[in-house]
Amino acid sequence: MSVSTIAPELTTGTWNIDPAHSEVTFSIRHLMTKVRGSFTEFSGAVQIAEELADSTATAEIKVDSIDTRNADRDAHVRQADVLDVATYPTFTFTTKGARAEGGGYFVDGELTIKDVTRPVTLEVEFHGVGEDPWGGTRAGFSATTTINRKDWGVEFNVPLKGDKALLGDKVDIQMEIQAVRA
Repeated sequence: MSVSTIAPELTTGTWNIDPAHSEVTFSIRHLMTKVRGSFTEFSGAVQIAEELADSTATAEIKVDSIDTRNADRDAHVRQADVLDVATYPTFTFTTKGARAEGGGYFVDGELTIKDVTRPVTLEVEFHGVGEDPWGGTRAGFSATTTINRKDWGVEFNVPLKGDKALLGDKVDIQMEIQAVRA
């Protein structure tokens, strides 16, 4: 399927992620509720091809930029027993394909966390293209996925009474991306 059929205003070429107008967030169960956080330093680009399946994307997240609005928790998450930022300073994502299916858009790729690379699928919503006040052309996307942190070797947990644990295994990832045409 051609990109021009899906979104004629989304022209082929490189679209660079604008981190000042984008966000990468996550949530994970902590006890009975979810804790939310974000990564404040990331970069990436989307290469739009004539055919949707040939379009690609790459992203890099600086793990040290984690922000859960609690400095003590953030310091612990950076330590060796959780994300080990000193040894594994970045997460990376690289696409393996994009597709339209059942009225939705999906990007299949590989996510690397702590030197473990596993496949993930992002469900993507395209918000359109427009001119910005600075003379650039921007495209907007939302993307979501859910991963099991243990699949990437993030094993830390604290057992609680019964069959419970401090943290859930499931991590919901959300991205709001503005990309600027290069």
